[in-house]
Amino acid sequence: MKYGVVLFPSKKLQDIANSYRKRYDPNYALIPPHLTLRTPFELTDLEAAEVVSTLREYAKNASPITLRIKKFSSFAPVNNVIYMKVEPNEEIMALNERLYADPLEGTPEYAFVPHVTVAQKLSDDEHSDVLGTLKLRKIDHEETVDRFHLLYQLENGSWTVYETFILGEEG
Repeated sequence: MKYGVVLFPSKKLQDIANSYRKRYDPNYALIPPHLTLRTPFELTDLEAAEVVSTLREYAKNASPITLRIKKFSSFAPVNNVIYMKVEPNEEIMALNERLYADPLEGTPEYAFVPHVTVAQKLSDDEHSDVLGTLKLRKIDHEETVDRFHLLYQLENGSWTVYETFILGEEG
């Protein structure tokens, strides 16, 4: 089964993201706005149990994460994804790094850029228009997230929470 690890931001930030995602993100109905901490990976049921135990330890030894968003950006020319850029901080970078260690070993396809996607799979012209418009919009958002989630993908392509991990909480 396919799994992934994400942070879900506050409803306020999700509402901002969804105001664009409804129109510009074909994955809008498959997963709420999120920040991907670990790209999708395959696990058996037995491996999932081990991963849950490991993630619980990671969470216990981590602190809540501050998300600061001050601008929209894009991964162009690599791909036409537009996102709200989350300013990197020690907590989020350390958690991402841990999520590629044993037992979830792997090498990320791209360098980790904390972000919340608002548009993807756009034509070049549409990407240019949407990004140009969003760069003119002011965004200055800060919040603290105290949990992350292990998700799994259903047969219809949507993602659902398998387990939630509270940052800095014992047990």
